[in-house]
Amino acid sequence: MTAEAEDSPVVLDALHALHGRLSTVVAIPVTPFRADGSVDWDAHATLVRRLMEHGVEVVTPNGNTGEFYTLTPAESRRAVESTVAAVEGRAQVMAGVGLDLENARATARHAQGAGADSVMVHQPVHPYRSAEGWIQYHRAVADSVPELGVVLYVRDPRVGGEQIRALADRSPNVIGVKYAVPDPVRFACVARDAGLERFTWIAGLAELSAPGYWAVGATGFTSGLVNVVPRLSAALLQALRGGDFAKAMTVWAQARLFEELRAADGSADNVSVVKEALAQLELCGREVRPPSRVLPPEVREQITGLMAGWREGGWL
Repeated sequence: MTAEAEDSPVVLDALHALHGRLSTVVAIPVTPFRADGSVDWDAHATLVRRLMEHGVEVVTPNGNTGEFYTLTPAESRRAVESTVAAVEGRAQVMAGVGLDLENARATARHAQGAGADSVMVHQPVHPYRSAEGWIQYHRAVADSVPELGVVLYVRDPRVGGEQIRALADRSPNVIGVKYAVPDPVRFACVARDAGLERFTWIAGLAELSAPGYWAVGATGFTSGLVNVVPRLSAALLQALRGGDFAKAMTVWAQARLFEELRAADGSADNVSVVKEALAQLELCGREVRPPSRVLPPEVREQITGLMAGWREGGWL
């Protein structure tokens, strides 16, 4: 962050306000594809507008549910532009950025120019990651957009609270952490070592892990399910905010099978499950890009049965 930006009361006030607004359901929209493999931008805008109609407050284009790693640079830029246009100021747009450092910096700057409010930095794609290099990577991205909030996407248990704290000491626009290590004890320790109140802590493994992570410090959670049945995600958020864990677990039970299908086999069908449900709602096609796959008939039938139960229960 430049000295001017760091000292600006306007910038600091905006970042502080954003910090609080991230404590919610963070929707990760899909990127719909046509049968020929091209992106269906009309369907993309329709899906984002549907999220707005259900009161979603934060949307992340170019997340993993959006098949970020399969998109071309031009497609990922347009995904941000499409989301900002469809949101029309009704929600915060947190654009996913990543890959090599120069691409991450360039896409972060593009997101800022397109009207995004913050960026979520995907875990660096590299077989060898040092603690110092992790800090340098994220600092370079954060410092390229000093007026935007920056949320770290942490999937590596080696990333500790001391590294997150050291990074934010150097780049004060780092205001949130999407934590996706499947270990709530580790999360509780990392959050407290980094600063529980200093950052917005987002449970990054969706509804299935949200109650456990909420109990030890999370104040928001990511969701792909919200694309399909937003009432479920909203009900879970309301119960957690109210401290009603019994109600939260009742809602959790409604989401469980869907999320278990997404998590099966190392999350091989994570996106495919969401797209299949959306296809059955006639909101977009079920096409995905390799290395994902279109679901086999037996899994599609499970989703059909699950959605029938949601309709009967008034969730859809």
